[in-house]
Amino acid sequence: MSSPTATLLVSCPDQRGLVAMLANFIFSHGGNIIHADHHTDFAAGLFLSRLEWQLEGFDLRREEIGPVFGEIANKLNARWELHFSDSVRRMAIWVSRQDHCLLDLLWRWRAKEFLAEVPLMISNHPNLRDVAEQFGIDFYHLPVTKETKKEAEKRQFDLLREYKIDLVVLAKYMQVLTDDFLGVFPQVINIHHSFLPAFAGANPYERAYERGVKIIGATAHYVTAELDAGPIIEQDVVRVSHRDDTEDLIRKGKDLERVVLARAVRLHLQNRVLVYGNKTVVFE
Repeated sequence: MSSPTATLLVSCPDQRGLVAMLANFIFSHGGNIIHADHHTDFAAGLFLSRLEWQLEGFDLRREEIGPVFGEIANKLNARWELHFSDSVRRMAIWVSRQDHCLLDLLWRWRAKEFLAEVPLMISNHPNLRDVAEQFGIDFYHLPVTKETKKEAEKRQFDLLREYKIDLVVLAKYMQVLTDDFLGVFPQVINIHHSFLPAFAGANPYERAYERGVKIIGATAHYVTAELDAGPIIEQDVVRVSHRDDTEDLIRKGKDLERVVLARAVRLHLQNRVLVYGNKTVVFE
């Protein structure tokens, strides 16, 4: 899109007239709405909205939009985020030994499917350094053990701050992040190789095979302190049969993991995900 846009993500207690109130804020300042999506979670009593409008002709400067809308948001007891389409996020990718999700993300990034910069890769193993070098990304090998985890996370956080990272993507990074780390840096997306909440934790394909499942899945979610229990962004499944052994499940699952993680990252970067509680609304 040639003309930059602004996007508001809003959640607030449900009441009459919210759509009109939000739209009028944009209209009254000369804005042209190009996307408007709304959802009401009646059980939670919450109204959730995504509004995107063109900045061309809008009579508030970018730095003025937040303070002016903030006055409205305070009256509504709303949580909100403001984003601009030409604001490029800086993304770090964390990996261990597996490369299928990493390579898929980097190929899509190189093809400009993602509006992002990827200046940093961190791994607890040295195996994928050559991939980082191939794509011109700085690579840091930070081994993690039970004894060194606290020190490693401090170094990781220092690197995120040094590189001005906005988002961390765990592309098969086989380590659990601590509460302390997530308390400082909560913007983390993980890919889990099962259709959560089924088979959380380690070895899901082995457990799925033992259970004789007929479908397997993959789940991309925001990382929280509870293992594999964060707000879900994207999921998908594929059918399997009694003829498939564990290796077949892993092969089919890897295909799903690539696609599901890429979708989740794209949705996040396009400001289409609104988190409330431990759930998300995804405005596609």
